[in-house]
Amino acid sequence: MENLDVVVVVVPFVAQGHLNQLLHLSRLLSAYNLPVHIAGTTTHNRQAKLRIHGWNHNSDTNIHFHEFETPQFESPPPNPTSSTKFPSHLIPSFKASSHLREPFAKLLANISNTARRVVVIHDFLMSTVVQDVVSYPNVEAYVFHCASAFTTFSYMWEEKGRPCLEDDNESYMHLSKLANIQDLVPPEFFEFIYTHVGCEKFNSGNIHDTSKVFDSKFIDYISREGLSGNTKQWAIGPFNPVSINNNDDKDSGKRHKSLIWLDKQVQDSVIYVAFGSTTSLSDEQIQELAIGLEKSGQKFIWVLRDADKGDIFKGEGRNIELPKGFEERVEGQGLVVREWAPQLEILAHMATGGFMSHCGWNSSMEGITMGVPIAAWPMHSDQPRNAMLITDVLKIGVNVGDWGRDGEVVTSLVIEKAIRILMDSDEGKEIRKRANKLGEDVKQSLEEGGVTRMEINAFVDHITRQ
Repeated sequence: MENLDVVVVVVPFVAQGHLNQLLHLSRLLSAYNLPVHIAGTTTHNRQAKLRIHGWNHNSDTNIHFHEFETPQFESPPPNPTSSTKFPSHLIPSFKASSHLREPFAKLLANISNTARRVVVIHDFLMSTVVQDVVSYPNVEAYVFHCASAFTTFSYMWEEKGRPCLEDDNESYMHLSKLANIQDLVPPEFFEFIYTHVGCEKFNSGNIHDTSKVFDSKFIDYISREGLSGNTKQWAIGPFNPVSINNNDDKDSGKRHKSLIWLDKQVQDSVIYVAFGSTTSLSDEQIQELAIGLEKSGQKFIWVLRDADKGDIFKGEGRNIELPKGFEERVEGQGLVVREWAPQLEILAHMATGGFMSHCGWNSSMEGITMGVPIAAWPMHSDQPRNAMLITDVLKIGVNVGDWGRDGEVVTSLVIEKAIRILMDSDEGKEIRKRANKLGEDVKQSLEEGGVTRMEINAFVDHITRQ
């Protein structure tokens, strides 16, 4: 192996939203002619590559995948009738990822022998996997946080006992309304989280998939002495591509059916409905959502999928039934997609004027980047906090579901009302203006001289320093 100067090793967590963000980050860093090595399980590397949109990972010769087998684990199917929407069925696959420590250590030993410096960027939830970085004097580790700085700060703020932010009453009022995180995730997952806390001692800095365009206040809060010590923060999002050419494959025969359908719609007329890879809606909730979409009279694309299994390549998926005659009645009004959809391209399409989302940060950041207003329907974990940032702080969305009442069905009337407000009201027009403006500002921040471009340059300058 040739001698290299600086090499980046990326270690993503095995949940889809985390995988997606760090694959996009790898693209950003490889553009600086940095070799990037992605270490993961065979199954989840395959999953990430299969689902990535907005660029072709096969064409990037700077990105190298290292795939490792982990022990077999028993993972039950998603439970759509559970009183909590947290994907507890995925916890066995989360725990199995800890077995990557040994193969990662071997990979690190090989790379560190040939590089002046090895930069390990790892998801916080993979901290125990990368703990052997302390054995190498030429290795540095940086923690990736997969939520907004608003959300990340809120966790720190809770740990500190929710002190009053005397210099910022508005932010304090928003934060004080947050539900306790213990109410949103099961104890078993909390135990998993806390196994990683002790690894903070080898953290050389924090990387956030967010932008100072809208999150600078909370990046500053995180940076305050006493919250994260003197550890440096870099807000270098959005990681996802911001320029999508939806005309690239029009004549190739490979264009996804959702994009072909969108091509026939007028600007800002369609609401895109998708709840990410960890959400299983009950049969009753699906019926209510279908009725709400139909009665709203608005054009829609609905990605109707169950939550991911521990291994998405094994077993049959759930057969989700819609109300009798629904798809026939909404023909021309809506399109139901039952497989993985090219979300980034859908959000970037000129016909897409709204996004009903669970507010996972990956989806939230894509919606923000593309300037699409959001109908926020959070389910679990960080999603209610991301939703609050979207609706209360940035004011680029409306609320749909009441996430504070686990197991309670959101009625078709509530869903219909939220869609009409977002897509066909004066209030919705103002929300769309703010969303469009924010999207443009975020995109411009990536141009030369923009705040995000300067953040990325500063991070690369730091890790490549002599």
